[in-house]
Amino acid sequence: MAADTRRVAFLLWPGTHPATLVPALSVLRSANRMAESLCYKVDCFSLDGQPLVSPEGLQMPARQWQAPYPELRRLWLVADQLPETLPATLVQHLRTLARDGLPLGAIEGGVFPLAMSGLLDGHRCAVHWRMIDEFRERFPAVTASSQLFEQDRARLSSSGGQATLDLFLSLVAEDHGQDLAALVAEDLVLERIRDGSERQRVPLRNRLGSTHPKLTQAVILMESNIEEPLTTDEIARHVCVSRRQLERIFKQYLNSVPSQYYLELRLNRARQMLLQTSKSIIQIGLSCGFSSGPHFSSAYRNCFGITPREDRNQRRAQQAMDAGAKDTQEQ
Repeated sequence: MAADTRRVAFLLWPGTHPATLVPALSVLRSANRMAESLCYKVDCFSLDGQPLVSPEGLQMPARQWQAPYPELRRLWLVADQLPETLPATLVQHLRTLARDGLPLGAIEGGVFPLAMSGLLDGHRCAVHWRMIDEFRERFPAVTASSQLFEQDRARLSSSGGQATLDLFLSLVAEDHGQDLAALVAEDLVLERIRDGSERQRVPLRNRLGSTHPKLTQAVILMESNIEEPLTTDEIARHVCVSRRQLERIFKQYLNSVPSQYYLELRLNRARQMLLQTSKSIIQIGLSCGFSSGPHFSSAYRNCFGITPREDRNQRRAQQAMDAGAKDTQEQ
């Protein structure tokens, strides 16, 4: 192997869709092509040595996990489905590698096994927005970030998707120079390389399908005041329009009134917390601006057709069934 070739390994968690790894592989492949040399050599492992197979039939070959080669430069954990337990031998391997100073990275749900091994304690890591509440509750010793990616000492993490492209482009720049990173970005038809400090959520105006500045300002205010909701008059005053003007804007662009949009925003936030955390129903209701349990339960049922308790119980029952089916398949 050439002296400047960096060996990179990916440990693919069971159930991971092969597409989760594609952004990283695209950058590494392009770096080799644009440099016209072997900048990176890649090894893919799975815990059982079986290839990953997607529902669409896409396969990702992988060898069974073993003690990695001495010349390994980075190890990445890649996951979609969140693990409940870790093999003791894997935890031992990861801790040994960490003690030896090997940089350990995680892509999307890969932050969970890395945190379960205790190797993210005292570190910052990027967590996909749909997983972040559960992650923060399970790992209070880790600083979960909503940024695109994080590089904290010898720990690297991507929130997933295109953020993985950005992280690996930054690593190409670190390993082989900014010029090669720029060539790779051009090769992948990327307009720019985003910095890890950027937030991972799609810009609000894109999510709303509108560029109306007053509407954007109003929704930002709503999202920033979930626990103690503002009145429609207060929101109108903050964005410098009359209440009547604000209602017309919401009706024109969102086909809703401000109060209803705000209520649904709070209820969707509550549902995310309900299904991802173990906080009590009353705690969730209060944190989303509802004055009492009955008020929260009634609004939730009117919106989703089910009470918060029934929704949580159904989700837990489904998870138990999925776990049982998985155990049966493994036997």
